Amino acid sequence: MGINSETDISANLQIGPTTLGMVRIYIEGTGIDLPMDFDPDEAIEIAEEIKAAAEQARRMGSTGKSKRKGR
Repeated sequence: MGINSETDISANLQIGPTTLGMVRIYIEGTGIDLPMDFDPDEAIEIAEEIKAAAEQARRMGSTGKSKRKGR
């Protein structure tokens, strides 16, 4: 599966700080339980990559719009 492949898999995403000073991205879904911890500098780099991708998707117009309801 690639970045452009659609899927019917759904999952919950949680992001927050841990008590050890790390940033945790936690993904949970059917058959998925994936905690990923990053130091703060790595987390900022990931956030910048997400922001850049969101800006590119926005420039793509309607083809980049979210299919989520309420958005």
